[in-house]
Amino acid sequence: MKFVLAGGTGALGRSLSKDLTAHGHEVVVVSRRPDGRGPYRTIGWDRAGLAEELGGAVLVNLAGELVDRRPTPANIELLTRSRVEPTRKLAEAAAEAPPAVWIQLSTLAIYGDAGEAVLTEEAPPAAGPPQMAGVARAWEAAAEGAPRGRQAVLRTAVVFDRDTPALNRLAGLARWGLGGRVGSGRQWVSWLHIDDFLAVVRRTAEDPELSGVLHVTSPEPVRNAELMAAFRRAVRRPASPPTPEFLVKLGALVLRTDPALALTGRRCVPARLAAAGFEFRQPSLPEALEDLLR
Repeated sequence: MKFVLAGGTGALGRSLSKDLTAHGHEVVVVSRRPDGRGPYRTIGWDRAGLAEELGGAVLVNLAGELVDRRPTPANIELLTRSRVEPTRKLAEAAAEAPPAVWIQLSTLAIYGDAGEAVLTEEAPPAAGPPQMAGVARAWEAAAEGAPRGRQAVLRTAVVFDRDTPALNRLAGLARWGLGGRVGSGRQWVSWLHIDDFLAVVRRTAEDPELSGVLHVTSPEPVRNAELMAAFRRAVRRPASPPTPEFLVKLGALVLRTDPALALTGRRCVPARLAAAGFEFRQPSLPEALEDLLR
């Protein structure tokens, strides 16, 4: 198969490019800076060039700025624009040469702070907060109705991969003795091992029955207290004191990040993947962290 990865120069895109190539697929990366020096053929965002590559291909739309930033109006506008504008450009190019499959990335943060509810693909998106529920709604809406053969929207959990910000920050906190529960510790965390993310993308591209919204997340979500305990065990550190909510908010100011990333949660399950018979290689968090951090 031929895969066109829009925004394929980020961490997920690099892992996906390597994985698809290893499975014998052709990879074309869409980048704002197509210098031709990387291991994969790279093109820019001009409409003619996109149309030349998209026809009959599998498009994976990963484009967008990193969400790890303060929830200011300017940052929310940046996060929205960096997703919506590239998606519209892809839709315009697809009108000339529709891809066979359009795989649209999204986020489980579209459900906001969902408390104790168990969320399947049937759950409605939340009204807020603007970052990230509002950003995710706009991102998905930009892809609706785009010309293509089949479209799947992958609402994805936080993906743990080696040497990436999400994994490194949590492992670093545990190593520095700051690996206690965050806030109440009861907030649910939906997570995913990189190997399972890659397998879901391949399965989605190949399976004609997979379309619409899919939850791309481990079938075993954990509470924040369990998450931090698993990181402590993985890096061989003892129990740590909890981090109160006010310290999380203060630390978020220093680190220029969004405290909601740590203080809110969602208990999402991959109901449609389970119904399709998808088998996760790393469904359990302790084993997944041992694999990634050993």
